[in-house]
Amino acid sequence: MDIKRLKWATRRGMLELDLILLPFLENHYESLEEENKLRFQQLLDCQDPELFDWFMGKSIPEDPDHKFIVKYILDCIRETTD
Repeated sequence: MDIKRLKWATRRGMLELDLILLPFLENHYESLEEENKLRFQQLLDCQDPELFDWFMGKSIPEDPDHKFIVKYILDCIRETTD
């Protein structure tokens, strides 16, 4: 998926998700290995309520690929805010 489509896909129905996904795309996506780029793209197919719960720590994804990329994104956010 090209970067323009990814930017569009990161625009969600919830501001909280926009504030997580778009900065990750802009600041970290290009440096990901292809396998992790695919994980991120697949994550964008998930529903907003699921994503919100995962990123807010209310639940953990059952899918191991989703679990990996959510943790990776959260770790990146923590690094930039420290």
